[in-house]
Amino acid sequence: MFTADELREKYLEFFKEKNHAIIPSASIVPENDPTTLFITAGMHPLVPYLMGEKHPQGTRLVDTQKCIRTIDIDEVGDTTHHTFFEMLGNWSLGDYFKKEAIAWSWEFLTDEKWLGLDKNRIAVSVFEGENKGKDNEIPFDKEAYGVWKEIFEKNNLPIERITRLDREANWWGPAGETGPCGPDSEMFYWVGDEKNVPESFNDDNDSWVEIWNDVFMEYHKNEKGEYVKMEKQNVDTGMGLIRVLAALNGLDDNYKTSLFVPIIEKIEKLSGFEYGDGTDEECVQEKGQCWVDTRKSMRIIADHIKAAVFMIADGVEPANSDRGYILRRLIRRAVRQGHVIGVEENFTVSIAIVVQGLYENIFPEVLNKKVLAELEKEEEKFRKSLENGLKKFEKVKSGLTGKVAFDLFQTYGFPIEMIKEEAKLKQIKFTENEEREFEAALKKHQELSRTASAGMFKGGLADTGEETRQLHTVAHLMLSGLRKVLGEHVHQRGSNINGERVRFDFSHGEKMTDEEKKAVENYVNEAIEAKIPVQMSEMSVDEAKTKGAEGAFENKYGDVVKVFAVGEYSTEICGGPHVENTADIKGRFKIKKEQSSSSGVRRIKAILER
Repeated sequence: MFTADELREKYLEFFKEKNHAIIPSASIVPENDPTTLFITAGMHPLVPYLMGEKHPQGTRLVDTQKCIRTIDIDEVGDTTHHTFFEMLGNWSLGDYFKKEAIAWSWEFLTDEKWLGLDKNRIAVSVFEGENKGKDNEIPFDKEAYGVWKEIFEKNNLPIERITRLDREANWWGPAGETGPCGPDSEMFYWVGDEKNVPESFNDDNDSWVEIWNDVFMEYHKNEKGEYVKMEKQNVDTGMGLIRVLAALNGLDDNYKTSLFVPIIEKIEKLSGFEYGDGTDEECVQEKGQCWVDTRKSMRIIADHIKAAVFMIADGVEPANSDRGYILRRLIRRAVRQGHVIGVEENFTVSIAIVVQGLYENIFPEVLNKKVLAELEKEEEKFRKSLENGLKKFEKVKSGLTGKVAFDLFQTYGFPIEMIKEEAKLKQIKFTENEEREFEAALKKHQELSRTASAGMFKGGLADTGEETRQLHTVAHLMLSGLRKVLGEHVHQRGSNINGERVRFDFSHGEKMTDEEKKAVENYVNEAIEAKIPVQMSEMSVDEAKTKGAEGAFENKYGDVVKVFAVGEYSTEICGGPHVENTADIKGRFKIKKEQSSSSGVRRIKAILER
């Protein structure tokens, strides 16, 4: 059995040998991107560097990045969908390009020193090109095809396994209307009968599993819609750890890999059910329940508690909006599924401890004491209302109205996907019209809609516009002002910055007085009026701490960090966009609102009045 630890270690070591700096995972909470609630891809934290900023660790990077995907939470329960996942990635920032990236991908996948996959079970795809003969033509990726053709011929493999696919399959970006973009090359592994590997690749055959993707940021799409070759071209690759782990071990179920087996075994002991080895089409009766349903419940519990552990470890707390609501939904859905398979006592903490044991060596932040405390508190709170909510369901004889569904949400804390599951379980009709009525009620009461995680804030990916740069620098000054006025116990606990405002969470247990808010405003405006240069230096984390630099999520930093200093006003570790001088900040800083965010954490919303 190939373990996750072995795969991670081999991947990082391979690229270290290719002169890549190993960088730590960023927090799953985006630091400088107001467009999304969580980090959703390995390249997400590196966008500023892919856009041209210099990375303190150099031009060749490799890491394993924590990611959270929430747009298909209701799909979790099958063999492949997950809320939390890791992406193994390596990057070239204007350094090597297609030839090296493809050659190294092949070497890592097939060399016996590394993964040693069967060469005869590998197929690849390249971009076929589009708009031939038109002004916005993008040519067929002849270079990538040529590199792969040479590799396949050398290894006596059928050239038909190099397929040409369209934009939907083999093109990345740009993130907005304009920006870096380019073709990619995907690698697939045949997980079917090894004696009957097809001579050619077929995108519709599920036995061909994608295991790696090399993205070549070759072009810049301009305002005219033209694709212009970039002077400095980047490589961004991504390998889903668990997908590759399953393929390596010949598994058709991700929950049978080393990343889930100990968790599933714990759930088996708690529930008395066995996970089993059958297929999801079967319905074996066990203890009066369909075996398939109990297996699905175990998957949901394992996935959701794992994701909750990582969210809490990176500072998210259960709440009724934003990230906190996503977390609350996951915990409550897991608790309900525990109830379905007969786990009557609190169990989330015992499962979380197993998760911590699986990840503490690679992501030590999972041992954060708040993880178990928040899970225990949230589960205890929800169990008190769960039984009453289920009794409410029992009174619904025919169809479930949107109004009743909203009452289940507001009064009993049932997330929408749990309401839908419960209705299906009890064979109660809940139509799309009723669901729309539910969502309308949610919006009316200013609750977070269930689609918010797809991107709820105004602004582009890793917005680096001038207004955002100004407010980002202002956020640094504000943190220093808060520490000066309120005390050195104040630290950043999260931020969301776009071109219009700063939303900033910080550690503090009391409501700020009007005098305190005014003092912070004066501190920031004094720095703006002083027209001070914003200086960036690269140094070690220890040196930065010696200089008194503030920095959120310290576990994510590598050996060398960027420190931004604004005279005597602010010194902070950061990788975000900044103005060059406080004179570039247009307007007066104003705190518009100060309120509680969660226990021991306050939230400020501030603007620049122009």
